[in-house]
Amino acid sequence: MLPLSNFLLVWSIVALNTTTPGPNVVNTIATAMSAGRRAGLGAAMGVAIGVALWCLASSLGFAAIFSAYPLAERIMAVVAAALMSWLALRALRFAWRNYREAQRGLPQAPAVLSYGAALVRAVMISATNPKVLTTWLSIATLFPVARAGAADVALLAGVSALIGLFFHSTYATLFSTGPMVRFYLRAGWVIYLISGVFFAVLAAGMISRLVWG
Repeated sequence: MLPLSNFLLVWSIVALNTTTPGPNVVNTIATAMSAGRRAGLGAAMGVAIGVALWCLASSLGFAAIFSAYPLAERIMAVVAAALMSWLALRALRFAWRNYREAQRGLPQAPAVLSYGAALVRAVMISATNPKVLTTWLSIATLFPVARAGAADVALLAGVSALIGLFFHSTYATLFSTGPMVRFYLRAGWVIYLISGVFFAVLAAGMISRLVWG
């Protein structure tokens, strides 16, 4: 078993990465506020699965493939840009619809999103997030993968996933409380607008890097 210090360094980076604003944080918060705690917890579990998959990929050397073969990274960037664009258009469409309903005095109903659907969407966002790829490529240079055994990799991935699950479950719980839900029911279009603009900016940045390098 590797020294604990090797693991603590990686886990601190994972904790920082999973709590700083990014696609997954915005998705978890927006899901919890619009579709409720269960869907928010589904998104949190999706983040945990995504973290575990990236950890395993990094440990097994798959993440390095993206660094060695630019085409593979470019393909992932195209998929990520398409996904962010879809999320942006979806959120902005809901924002416009809910805004019009609010102007007519109609109550805004909670969004319908199952635990499983929220989980799958969060995994997709994690799998195509360039920020996550960059993080795990950095981690691969800090963690002694060559000396790590199966138990080391399992421990690294398991605790990393639990860190992601803990923080995002906290987000899901906090943002699905009564005051937050009541705010959504009064002005849900604001949440969708913020989410839509956030994902649109991310998509625009990804597309510009693809086009102009």
